[in-house]
Amino acid sequence: MSKKESEEEKKEMSFLDHLEVLRWHLVRSTIAVILFASLAFIYKSILFDDIILAQKNSNFWTYQLFCKFSNLIGKGDSLCLGDIKFSLINLTMSGQFTIHIMTSIIAGIVLAFPYLLFEIWRFIRPALEKKERKYATALIFSGSFLFSLGILFGYFFISPLSVQFLGNYVVSDLVENNISIQSFISTVTTITLACGLVFELPLLVYFLSKMGILTPEVMRKYRKIAIVATLILSAVITPPDISSQILLTVPLLILYEVSIFISKIVNSKS
Repeated sequence: MSKKESEEEKKEMSFLDHLEVLRWHLVRSTIAVILFASLAFIYKSILFDDIILAQKNSNFWTYQLFCKFSNLIGKGDSLCLGDIKFSLINLTMSGQFTIHIMTSIIAGIVLAFPYLLFEIWRFIRPALEKKERKYATALIFSGSFLFSLGILFGYFFISPLSVQFLGNYVVSDLVENNISIQSFISTVTTITLACGLVFELPLLVYFLSKMGILTPEVMRKYRKIAIVATLILSAVITPPDISSQILLTVPLLILYEVSIFISKIVNSKS
């Protein structure tokens, strides 16, 4: 970095200047989301048949995994998840087109997430010291990795169990489950996205620790409260079956402990 650039960064920016800079970061981020959303819109068979609606099929990877695990531990077919006994229907004239657009936008956000993190970093970069800027690549990579890990965990574990539980749940044999496509896709995408965002906890703790808001001592002190909050969050994100809640609670508690370690490292270097 040249001396001239360094001096320019140190200049005091007005509120309107900050807004102008933020506006262009938002514009570039929006363009990235639109580009990826357009790709998702074009390849709708992959987006819907191969990814989202695949969880309705009894041969979905997760269902097969549970069945193999059940036989491996000598439980026979007790953990094998059977056919999902509901039909997907469209209730409005523009329903499928609308859900196509909305789902494509969600896919665009997921695919563009690493670039969105990069734009966030570029916005806050001038406020950081030179030695802190070196961690840009690591932070973008770790943030993208954690988000992707959360998305995969939500898609392959939490969401399929939710579909199985909610889709097969009946109050009476006289009631048939005909579920709208909007309801099905909303359930799958909401759970999957929520898991992706929740897995960003270590990155959030890193920034809060950098700002002096969080310390490892505070996180240890409120560990019991965090456990209760994790159980509540898991109950909100997942359907009311204990298996899904446990599946989400365990990694969240692990992430919390990892976050304590991250906070300790950050505060030791302060």
